[in-house]
Amino acid sequence: MGASALAFSASMALAGGHSTTVCLITKTDTNPFFVKMKEGATAKAEELGMTLKAYAGKIDGDHESQVQAIETCIADGAKGILITASDTAAIVEPLKQARDAGLLVIALDTPLDPIDAADATFATDNFLAGLLIGQWAKATLGDAAADARIATLDLAISQPTVDVLRNQGFLQGFGIDLADPGKIGDETDPRIVGSDVTAGNEEGGRRAMENLLAKDSTINVVHTINEPAAAGAYEALKAIGRENDVLIVSVDGGCPGVQNVKDGVIGATSQQYPLLMASLGVEAVKAWADNGVKPEPTEGKNFFDTGVALVTDKPAEGVESISVEEGMNLCWG
Repeated sequence: MGASALAFSASMALAGGHSTTVCLITKTDTNPFFVKMKEGATAKAEELGMTLKAYAGKIDGDHESQVQAIETCIADGAKGILITASDTAAIVEPLKQARDAGLLVIALDTPLDPIDAADATFATDNFLAGLLIGQWAKATLGDAAADARIATLDLAISQPTVDVLRNQGFLQGFGIDLADPGKIGDETDPRIVGSDVTAGNEEGGRRAMENLLAKDSTINVVHTINEPAAAGAYEALKAIGRENDVLIVSVDGGCPGVQNVKDGVIGATSQQYPLLMASLGVEAVKAWADNGVKPEPTEGKNFFDTGVALVTDKPAEGVESISVEEGMNLCWG
């Protein structure tokens, strides 16, 4: 396949000489979350005198583009790959080929399935991120939580790990019994109206919200995979005059998302730190290339936990949170 036919966009940040090459492969290059990841990786690579090659799919879920990027990185003699996988199970075999070729593979934010298909994972505790917004929503509704009408706006039909962890964390936090915690949509709680997928963008969030409202116009609690999807859900609700009586919760903590919490679009969001994930990943590849050392997980976990904080200006009793002002000071753009 010619380069013009490749479905990924690629960019390069070069350091002179025969420097260590690290590849960054993200789901898209438009979501602010992945933009900030690239910024963190670029800055750290420049600091360490490394070559960064960055690739991104056209849309969230563009698995084939990620496979092509892995093949390119192997052929280019890269020492490591940092990846946010679109299909966390299907990507395992291509990444095994990279590891067999001597590359260090680090999953960023989205654990592979199984998680040990990567040499290391630098991520938010995505289940905890979901748990926090679920606990907050339940506490905020109080007695009305018993009669909630819940919609979950998830990521993709393939149910990548990050999607499942946030969804199931949210539901458990809200007090809903999980069936299989590794699967979305098998719960039997009558409060759940349904789920739809968004591709993690605003247009998808609006479309999914419209679909679920057509199923039940009384929905009053909405979990979204991320803040762009939340913004789309809000627009769908606003179109029918329900933007003020539906509680939307999300995960990301980017500056636009935190601003949406301030503006009342989102009730609360769990903040992540993607720049830190990417910069730590680049440092890990450098250590691997120089000394053959692999990163260690956080004690008691099977990944390196880069932290999470609930952001809201309406704190709920028993749920730890930070203010919108604090969230804006920490947000990643």
